[in-house]
Amino acid sequence: MTPRSGRIRPRVGRRGLDLGPLSLGTGSLGGLHHPVSAEVFAETVASALRLGIRTFDTAPIYGLGVSEQRLGAALRHYPRDALVVSTKIGRLLHDPCSYIGDAEVDNGYDGAWHGVPPQKIVVDFSYDATFRSVSESLERLGLDRIDIVYIHDTFEEHHYRSSMEGAYRALDKLRREGAIGAIGVGIGHIDKLLRFAADGDFDCFLVAGRYTLLDHTHARELLAACERRNITIVLGGVFNSGLLADPYCAAPLFDYRPAPPELVARTRELDRICRAHGVPLKAAALQFPLAHPAVATVLLGAATPSELEENVRLADLPISDVLWSDMRTAGLLSSNAVAPVAR
Repeated sequence: MTPRSGRIRPRVGRRGLDLGPLSLGTGSLGGLHHPVSAEVFAETVASALRLGIRTFDTAPIYGLGVSEQRLGAALRHYPRDALVVSTKIGRLLHDPCSYIGDAEVDNGYDGAWHGVPPQKIVVDFSYDATFRSVSESLERLGLDRIDIVYIHDTFEEHHYRSSMEGAYRALDKLRREGAIGAIGVGIGHIDKLLRFAADGDFDCFLVAGRYTLLDHTHARELLAACERRNITIVLGGVFNSGLLADPYCAAPLFDYRPAPPELVARTRELDRICRAHGVPLKAAALQFPLAHPAVATVLLGAATPSELEENVRLADLPISDVLWSDMRTAGLLSSNAVAPVAR
């Protein structure tokens, strides 16, 4: 699997983790919006491994623990040193009947996960909670180590303060001791990521939907800051919640919300240029961000083997340099955007 980015990808952290150009995220596989069986989960992971994917991302909240458990089981018989596994901290899982006092409960995921056991989700970025979260993730995964741990979804200002005073200190200690390979932050807010970049020594950021073929100008400052500080980018959400996958659907979404008409029109123009070159829009959307020198990997979300296989095929589809030039001429690609180079 060698997607056509035309460059050498950066490695992550002090251990020089090679994530590969494409990675598999397991949020959808955890039962997001619809149930996913253990068999389909295992088959999708096996398909990823056959296709050359070696990096897998999960989190305690994905399937309320089910994603971590199933991912660990699916990877157990593969050589550990050939894999990169990442998870997240910031949300602890509690039995629904347990007493949690005045702890902050995250109800934002209510109804999101299907076919999984009920759990209370408690927001906690403290020092002690971070050690507990990593320990519980290791137990659910059944693996001997976690390669990357992200501070996840620090939406509020007090989350940021708690993360830097607690979670960051705990993760930095685990990294220095060699218990984890790299530490990062996973959130879709560029301003917060810039603060993390300035205030801490992070190895990588997991960014969703902020550097895409459709929306690639707002992340310019973040990408420049990451290059200066040797922070690599794991990029998710390259289809902007579906608009770049199908701009003609009845109710297109952009970053989880109804897409504004002007963005729908812009995406359809991108699609027109792609069609003129005989290239699916999804292929261009997958390949574009991999050209940037700060981007280490594109994180694919897939709920079935066939969905994953299609995206991997499109990521390796030949695209002429003229396509990117035509997009630039049409004002759809900014003048300083880094475009892929045909091989």
